[in-house]
Amino acid sequence: MDMKRFLMMLVLAKGAGVFAQSRVNIVPKPVTVNELQGDFTISPSTKLVVDSKGLDSDAAYFNDYLQQFYGFKLPLAAKGSKGAIVLSSGKIKGKYEGAYHLNISTKAVKIEGDNATGVFYALQSLIQLLPVPTGGPAMASGATGSFGALNVPCAHIEDEPRFAYRGLHLDVGRHFFGPAFIKKYLDLMSHYKYNTFHWHLTEDQGWRIEIKRYPLLTQVGSQRKETMIAKDFNPYQGDGTPYGGFYTQDEIRDIVKYASALHITIIPEIEMPGHSVAALAAYPYLGCTGGPYEVDTKWGVMDDIYCAGNDSVFTFVENVLDEVMNLFPSKYIHIGGDEAPKTRWKTCPKCQKRIHDLGLKDEEGLQSYFIGRIEKYLNSKGRSIIGWDEILEGGLAPNATVMSWRGEEGGIAAAQQQHNVVMTPGKWLYFDHYQADPKTEPLAIGGFLPVDTVYSYEPQSAKLTEDQKGYVIGAQGNVWTEYIATTDYCEYMVYPRALALSEVLWTPKEQKNYADFLTRAKTQQEKLLKLWNVHYAPQIFQ
Repeated sequence: MDMKRFLMMLVLAKGAGVFAQSRVNIVPKPVTVNELQGDFTISPSTKLVVDSKGLDSDAAYFNDYLQQFYGFKLPLAAKGSKGAIVLSSGKIKGKYEGAYHLNISTKAVKIEGDNATGVFYALQSLIQLLPVPTGGPAMASGATGSFGALNVPCAHIEDEPRFAYRGLHLDVGRHFFGPAFIKKYLDLMSHYKYNTFHWHLTEDQGWRIEIKRYPLLTQVGSQRKETMIAKDFNPYQGDGTPYGGFYTQDEIRDIVKYASALHITIIPEIEMPGHSVAALAAYPYLGCTGGPYEVDTKWGVMDDIYCAGNDSVFTFVENVLDEVMNLFPSKYIHIGGDEAPKTRWKTCPKCQKRIHDLGLKDEEGLQSYFIGRIEKYLNSKGRSIIGWDEILEGGLAPNATVMSWRGEEGGIAAAQQQHNVVMTPGKWLYFDHYQADPKTEPLAIGGFLPVDTVYSYEPQSAKLTEDQKGYVIGAQGNVWTEYIATTDYCEYMVYPRALALSEVLWTPKEQKNYADFLTRAKTQQEKLLKLWNVHYAPQIFQ
């Protein structure tokens, strides 16, 4: 090719927009984006048309967002599309729930979802295309004036999630976060199309859910006399300040309802048989030694766990789970199963008798019996269990889903046994790890997990066959809060790493590109995080 022809092609390409900066900077990246010329203008007179049943709450969500950040709502209309934003559902279908088409022309915005969830995700993409006010909600009354109008770039987007399970976790046992922050956490999840919130509600250091049948769980179990001072844990030193908190059942019902409106399922975690010292402190008969026990003030793995040889323990756990199931409609109930030392079981007459009477091989078999018994109970109530990968030890309960955290090996083994798996290995998905040089970062538990490492994660291991990969239903970012005592610090640890994980879970593997992700993050997402008052880590934006 001669130089003259080459230069001509460059001119034509530039004129066609090949080198133009994309105006569609959505995270997670949609499956297909066809950018078009022109803009659609949203003003207070733009109509919002609900063209299918079941979409009223999603239309109200979009209007509430506009009101909060731009100072106006759109008038609702039953029909008509000229100059309107039109919501409809039921005409398209994806592999997993949440597929949508978003068509933005100069004349109208047309949204089609597989169902209400797809419409909601299309609205989230539309929200990310809105011009971002500088100043947050405080300037809402003057926001439209500052823009003149809200111009949205024209584009045709077809999109659907890669994985069915797209999760974030939060431990409120070590440090407690009130209902208002939980709702903000859910809001941010919804913007990035997460659909599952794993709520870790019980721990050695605090029981955080009201159980009416057992009031001492919150009267005693939700309070600890102090908290270890992280920098001086060896030898132990406490801060001398009582610490506590829990959610009432009314607060939980309200949060579950709030999450549902955001198309997010909440999976509660009630730890067993380990990480249960707070419950033992409230009801000492649940332990092998009978106590006394004290809600733990230090971090780590404790020897005192539920007594697997005591039938009263199973009565207690089943009664607790009954109240939990009344609060949470989720298919899954997370039962923990991790880090349960067998120290007490080895010397407990009741546990040893149970092992002997059932012909179990050892204490690992006793844990398998414990988990299996709870699974049968939950299955009888129409629910399924999910647990950490330790539930593989001694034999996996028949219908259990495994959450693989100690690397990927547990998840690989479970998938090979044809069990569903949620991948959450610490190397890639523990958001309590450092994300930059520890010398420049707030104190964390350890590890090193920068944003690019999160983005590089592939949930479906190459060690699995194509059929086995189908059992990997998704992945989850975990937030353990031993060293995360404030809401600002929690947000700092989660964002922007949660942006990277959202793309791992949504965008087709072959379309992921870290440089492109950074461009979209810097161009639009940082502005949005500021708008939403998120105390994010700044490293990738610098």
